[in-house]
Amino acid sequence: MPSRPTAQPDLIWSDSTEPDQVAPTNRASKIVAHSGTSVEVSPGIIELLLSPSMAADTLPPLIAAQLNHLLSNSPLPIKVDQIRSGCKSAQYPDRFTLLIPFCLDFIKWDFIFNALYPSVAPDVVFSPEDADFCPLDVEGGYASTVVKNSLVDWNSKDSTRLLALVHGLRDSYLNYQKKRIGELDDARLKFEINTVFSREGIEVCMVPGPDRPEEVKFAVPLLDTDLNKLVLGCPWKTEQKIYLQVVFPVIRTYSSTQTAPRLKLVSSSDLKSLLSIEDVKLPPWLDGMCMAEYLPTLEDNLNLQVVESVASIGARRRFIEALAPHFGRPLEADPVFCRKATVAAVSGTFNFLVSFSFSTQFPRQQPTLTLQSCQHFTSQGAPLASSPINDYPWSPRWDASQMAERIFDFLVDECLNFKKHCQDTQQG
Repeated sequence: MPSRPTAQPDLIWSDSTEPDQVAPTNRASKIVAHSGTSVEVSPGIIELLLSPSMAADTLPPLIAAQLNHLLSNSPLPIKVDQIRSGCKSAQYPDRFTLLIPFCLDFIKWDFIFNALYPSVAPDVVFSPEDADFCPLDVEGGYASTVVKNSLVDWNSKDSTRLLALVHGLRDSYLNYQKKRIGELDDARLKFEINTVFSREGIEVCMVPGPDRPEEVKFAVPLLDTDLNKLVLGCPWKTEQKIYLQVVFPVIRTYSSTQTAPRLKLVSSSDLKSLLSIEDVKLPPWLDGMCMAEYLPTLEDNLNLQVVESVASIGARRRFIEALAPHFGRPLEADPVFCRKATVAAVSGTFNFLVSFSFSTQFPRQQPTLTLQSCQHFTSQGAPLASSPINDYPWSPRWDASQMAERIFDFLVDECLNFKKHCQDTQQG
């Protein structure tokens, strides 16, 4: 499976070819990448790019069924980068690029079917930096029987085959990356791999880049807890995870002092509703430390943060319920994570809304208030609103009813200032 430039090529027409005709396919065609370098490619792979937003159902039905099943059933959030055709006059596009999550990043692979023969297994083109990756090479030590069987026994009517192929290739790619790093002349990295790879789900890869020092990145999943089950009524459809990203420099010579790796916590995007990873303080990496020593302390700290975050939901819910005696029942509120709530308020003839926005650090961090007039509007018809308000009496030690009462007392005066601001803005 050869590699090719990822930059989209410009076509070069021969002098005898009209601009609306593809160069003859009985010889190799030359493609010039945007970098200016030219490469010879096999006949018939000149591609006409279609819109990246084109839906999978524009593919031939047999190919579309494979792609739709992959996107719907893969536990990984695989994305389609672009769908395109290999023939200018083709009725259907027949190839696409997949962005496949790997080691807290994405690998980009091209899957090339043939619209004229949609029952044939696809070719796969890997990125140029992985030119040595050959998942069918038994001698390489990372060959995958799943990949081989998927291609040899390809059944276009079985929509699960592409899913099995992609995941088989990804597993083989992980073994390929692990083998590459194990062959580096770096005793520290070999030690790290041998001591932590028994943990389930760890991924590792070389960090590509010709103009930067060699580095190796580990993606270490943290916590055995099923985060999806911690919150009642949680709407998350995919498994939420927290990872530690560890980036080591490659040091091929002996050194008495070891450089500390770069550390970063990474979480799935939906998890921010429960826990803000940016607020988690990483423990220090001590001299001579390895990941096997570092991870237990980190996971203990992270467990405490998760427990506090779940408890914070209950505290926010009690606060929202405590608003009712002063403002009436909220007009709207986040029923699961309790991160937002809006109440209606009246001061004389002035009607306005009060919106509460809560951080995951509540009650240590007070909610942010925003006032919105029901009677004053901009020239575009949008209701006038205040700037976010955080400067008001607050103590995390107060109970929920006292917090609500203090905010109500604060708004008695603040709403008059806001009313005057609205009147001045509208008159101006």
